[in-house]
Amino acid sequence: MDGPPGNDCCSICHGSFNIPHQANCSHWYCEWSGWERNCILQVWNHGSSLQPCKCPLCRRQITLLVPSQASSRQIHNPEAADILEKIEAYNRLFGSQSTSLSQRVQDLPFLLKRLFRELMDPQRSLPFVIKARLYLALISTAVYVLSPVDIIPEALFGILGLLDDVIIALTFFLHVGTLYRSTLLRRYGGSSS
Repeated sequence: MDGPPGNDCCSICHGSFNIPHQANCSHWYCEWSGWERNCILQVWNHGSSLQPCKCPLCRRQITLLVPSQASSRQIHNPEAADILEKIEAYNRLFGSQSTSLSQRVQDLPFLLKRLFRELMDPQRSLPFVIKARLYLALISTAVYVLSPVDIIPEALFGILGLLDDVIIALTFFLHVGTLYRSTLLRRYGGSSS
């Protein structure tokens, strides 16, 4: 499912979704140019335009807005095209900013869920290089975690010996999240860094 839940509404305007897009905190918002109802972009415009806005629901910084597939297909509609351009401009401004480790960890569920859906959907395709890097990282991580050779051996240190496996797995997830985020930024108007 690439879109907001069917029985949900925009948490800012409380209307049905029109040109829905998802923030990196996983919340959905709409934009509607017909009556100048630009929900999340108006939240940003009322604050500092030099900083990303915060999600009204969870208060996390929104550094990436991803339009749904249905929204992206409306590019021929002039009002929708205008809003998608504003979303791309927002992503260019804030999508490639360096984020803290805690922000990256908080973004992982959003990024991994979207990545998994994209890998399973035959209608979508990731660039070959991204897929190759993803599978190489997955295989390398699996080999390390399953191999008896460890930096901190479990046989000597017991449960503490699993610490290196957890660190390697977390590094894998952060790497995959960063790869997919750069793909989303390239796709939706930002530049990868």
